[in-house]
Amino acid sequence: MQQSSGHPTTTATSQSITQPANTEATAQTLAVHMSGDGLVDAVAVDSDGDGVMDAIAMDIDGDGIVDAVAVDTDGDGVMDAIAMDIDGDGIVDAVAVDIDGDGVMDGIAMDLDGDGVMDVAGIDIDGDGAIDVVNSI
Repeated sequence: MQQSSGHPTTTATSQSITQPANTEATAQTLAVHMSGDGLVDAVAVDSDGDGVMDAIAMDIDGDGIVDAVAVDTDGDGVMDAIAMDIDGDGIVDAVAVDIDGDGVMDGIAMDLDGDGVMDVAGIDIDGDGAIDVVNSI
């Protein structure tokens, strides 16, 4: 779909899938173009056809490479984990998780030296949005 007059556009695709008990649902993919450069900026996927997006892949810096992927692991419509490639090298540098299901990321792990292995982890114990405990892993 072409971008028109600087407004974001979306492209949707769907595919019929068979769910348990022979009920049919439609898996959907939604591509979002926001920057006007012709590249897809985000792709949202409803893999089970329930109308709730299960994952979103985002190209935050517009270079055509996915920088972050968010997933809804429990089907409530709120993303529960985000994996991020902060430095653009194609390797995940940080993972944030919503441990208690309240919609706020309260756990994080980071690869500080770029070797693909998480080096530190932190958790927000009291729910104030600030990491309270940081440990080396």
